[in-house]
Amino acid sequence: MRRWRWITVAIVLALCVGAATSVLAQRRRDRFGGSLRMATAESFDGGFNFCRIIFSQSRDGVGGNWSVDYPRADVNLSIRLAELTRTRISRDAATGEPNHVLLRLTDDLLFQCPFIMMTEVGSAHFSPEETVRLREYLLKGGFLWVDDFWGEYAWDIWSREIGKALPASEYPAVDLARDHPLFRTQFVIDKVPQIPSIGYWYGSGGGTSEESDSQEAHARAIFDKAGRMMVFITHNTDFGDAFEQEATDPRYFYAFSVDGYAFGLNVLLYALTH
Repeated sequence: MRRWRWITVAIVLALCVGAATSVLAQRRRDRFGGSLRMATAESFDGGFNFCRIIFSQSRDGVGGNWSVDYPRADVNLSIRLAELTRTRISRDAATGEPNHVLLRLTDDLLFQCPFIMMTEVGSAHFSPEETVRLREYLLKGGFLWVDDFWGEYAWDIWSREIGKALPASEYPAVDLARDHPLFRTQFVIDKVPQIPSIGYWYGSGGGTSEESDSQEAHARAIFDKAGRMMVFITHNTDFGDAFEQEATDPRYFYAFSVDGYAFGLNVLLYALTH
């Protein structure tokens, strides 16, 4: 059964790649697909919204900024969620495109998003006001997935910033046990795949570890006092590129996007049901 489920994922995604290629080619002409899609009250209609957080960069941070993989990763993962599960996603009434949105942590509309995403958090900086709002959001039931930061230095920056909202003495980040339900939510996940950016993969001749101290990919989590997962952390891996670059190169797609989508859909389904 497990084998056939994986085959189904690969076939469905492969069929979708051809249809997505022309759309993605047009998006490449304008990286942000037009103006930034900031959330408004009208953005939320009861369907799933991919909510990406805009954050400032630390002076001593490392890596890219909040916009890495935007908007294609947000759009593509939303589409696959609609295609491979029964989840209803929010769509733009005029274009039919997934209604993905951007927010800052200080935006009151943050609480319309049961799921939020941050990428390249090795460069993040949270102001005192943002820290208060992030803590409030997470302790009230929100779910944050952070992805695409590499090496111990980036980990230290992230730990410092999230520690402002959730002190490690109270809310430590722990490696997620392989028998955790997240790894079985829809697809059976045996390991955390190390997914490199497509640029690094090309330039290194097929390498996957982007830093000298990033050989092992980690899935970690921060739980509240009742044991509910508040923050899911994928370190030393780049799921965003698995989504963003699905139609760029079939070799990259089969090497990384199939596993990436299975993992990503598990995360979304877990976040929305717990």
